[in-house]
Amino acid sequence: LLAGQQEATSPEQLMRSRYSAYVSKNYDYVLKTYTASKRADLTVSALEESASGTTWLHLDVLQTDTNHVEFKAWYAERRKTGVLHETSLFLKENDCWRYDSGKLHDDTGPVKISRNDPCFCQSGKKFKVCCQRKTGS
Repeated sequence: LLAGQQEATSPEQLMRSRYSAYVSKNYDYVLKTYTASKRADLTVSALEESASGTTWLHLDVLQTDTNHVEFKAWYAERRKTGVLHETSLFLKENDCWRYDSGKLHDDTGPVKISRNDPCFCQSGKKFKVCCQRKTGS
């Protein structure tokens, strides 16, 4: 999908590919996968700037339906761990799924994870020997 060889066949597939694009800093792809109306107000450099300093750590897709995907994307920023919990709206444009908008949930933002807590990435390891190392904290 990120190479442009095929289009996403569902909102969930597009959501996962957009997450991968943020991880790999492929902001051209991120921009391309917005709806035309949202894309008109964005640039690759604006997307890059808004994501600068953020390291994406893990994605959990919680629920999907015809046009929505609820997810939690875990990240590190300024030596702190956080979660982006959103329900995203996807629309079809010219037979292609596109991201239109999202509603943030109340638990979005910094999270407090103790060193000995199980890691949120579901590795089975403690946070201190898993994703804490990626956060720089």
